[in-house]
Amino acid sequence: MSKNRIINDCVIRFANVNGTGSASANTMFAKTIFKMGVPMTAKNIFPSNIQGLPTWYEVRVSEKGYLGRREGVDMMVCLNPQSLARDVASVKSGGYFVYDSTKHLRSEYYREDITYIGIPMMEICLREYSDPRQRQLFKNIIYVGALAALLEIDLEAVRAVISNQFAKKPKLIEPNMNAIKLGVDYIKEHYPTPLSIAIEKRDLVGDSIIIDGNTACGLGCLFAGATVAAWYPITPSTSLVNAFEKYAKKLRVDPETGKMNVAIVQAEDELAALGMVIGASWNGARSFTATSGPGVSLMNEFLGLAYFAEVPTVLFDVQRTGPSTGMPTRTQQSDVLLAAYASHGDTKHVLLFPSTPNECFEMSADAFDLAEQLQTPVMVMIDLDLGMNDHLSAPLKWDENRAYKRGKVLTAEDLDAMEAYGRYLDVDGDGIPYRTIPATHPTKGSFFTRGSSRDEYARYTEESAAYVRNMNRLLKKFDTAKTLVPAPEVFQAQNESKYGMIFYGTTHYAALEAIDLLRGDGMPIDAMRVRSFPFNEDVEAFIEAHDKVFVIEQNRDAQFRTLLINELEINPKKLVKVLNFDGMPITADTILSQIVPVVGLVKQN
Repeated sequence: MSKNRIINDCVIRFANVNGTGSASANTMFAKTIFKMGVPMTAKNIFPSNIQGLPTWYEVRVSEKGYLGRREGVDMMVCLNPQSLARDVASVKSGGYFVYDSTKHLRSEYYREDITYIGIPMMEICLREYSDPRQRQLFKNIIYVGALAALLEIDLEAVRAVISNQFAKKPKLIEPNMNAIKLGVDYIKEHYPTPLSIAIEKRDLVGDSIIIDGNTACGLGCLFAGATVAAWYPITPSTSLVNAFEKYAKKLRVDPETGKMNVAIVQAEDELAALGMVIGASWNGARSFTATSGPGVSLMNEFLGLAYFAEVPTVLFDVQRTGPSTGMPTRTQQSDVLLAAYASHGDTKHVLLFPSTPNECFEMSADAFDLAEQLQTPVMVMIDLDLGMNDHLSAPLKWDENRAYKRGKVLTAEDLDAMEAYGRYLDVDGDGIPYRTIPATHPTKGSFFTRGSSRDEYARYTEESAAYVRNMNRLLKKFDTAKTLVPAPEVFQAQNESKYGMIFYGTTHYAALEAIDLLRGDGMPIDAMRVRSFPFNEDVEAFIEAHDKVFVIEQNRDAQFRTLLINELEINPKKLVKVLNFDGMPITADTILSQIVPVVGLVKQN
């Protein structure tokens, strides 16, 4: 065995044609790594257009547990002639290029610094299968078998994954295993092993599960007691509502009628969807919508209404690359400012920033509690990478003793005891008034409101003093929100460096790896992950405690940095931009390439 052999630390990328059934085989490969007890992360990079275009699937294997993307490909499995040049170029020097050698590979695609592994996949399929569809599908399984031989993957783990995948169609298990064997046998007969990279069994994933963020959010809504979902289909949020519906059919069914106890409505557009959510929430139902940046743009008018009328509203923004239509199947954190200040006039909205599927589950439930406690829109800000890609996650757990926090809701008895009900009165000094739910009382507690100005008793007025009182109270409510939203997470018991790093959402994965690499190079850096907006005092204190703070985010205009400067009145020179906006998840290498020059420059001074 070579001293330079690398175990459980590699990136395998698959280059396929969209619509050829490769997704199932690629997922099978990723799940096999997980089954072997080795941490891994998978990224599906697919086109937003029609079938037949290039698509990629990337699996990072990391014994150290680094779950962000990594630059460079150690082994490329290429089955798409359209992307050949690009795929060959992406392989690291010393890496491997696996391809279908049924057709001759032209000389311009050869590099001297990588190893080529040709497998006549289509030729094997033509020999073994007569059905055209089988030939296409099993071609994908054959390359999984070839990888198993090349990387010394446990075949029992492969069988376990296939058995689970086809548990409802057991007749397909052996045909798939036979295709796996075809790939294994070809490698054993034609190529020497082991390679310089391999995957070995470990016990490093514990009780972790594999799940995508959209599914976790859908489950979180269900456990939070949501009964209404109104939406309009848009990539990449559609699967969130689909997950909610899927599990509602299992867990929210009336035993007598057999019908779901939830309402799921596909509206004619995003604005209508949010209008339905506001109406249902005003009537006392826990309701939500899910969309992406273009949908949030259309929803601005109703977000302003919900903010000003103070109606609990939950919205999931699964961010994608913009502006305009942008790149619908690429990831970004580009809706931060749009969401924080959505609608015209002076508005500020509560935002939650989950980083993992587990937090997607937990913060989904938190969003409903916060929306009702604060009587305001709450937006859960995830992105395509977190929403649609599979991630290693701690198991989703629900506290059966958890009680829903409905906030300040008056009962019939409360109304009977009151001389007069003021819908927008600040009785407790926290900026949050008391609300009623329709039909609570036969004669008391009703009120009329709209987007126009009113006084504390919901009476329409354009009196300046009443408007100012109301707007100041809304600002006080926003200050109260700072005590209720999830607190930031710090990664050191006490500050150790004059440099700090702030990150949020899916930048979490690459940021943690970058921190380790910096420490390994003798450059410790303090770090904080912000989990919500508005920012509490801890965020301001962290920034004040450091000479420079690097703000890591995935957009061009440093939107989160802008939010920090605007809300905390921080000196802009203190906050250093670390940006990635190419539509791909940020990597530790990208972070280091922007931090190290600044740290070096400061050291020289």
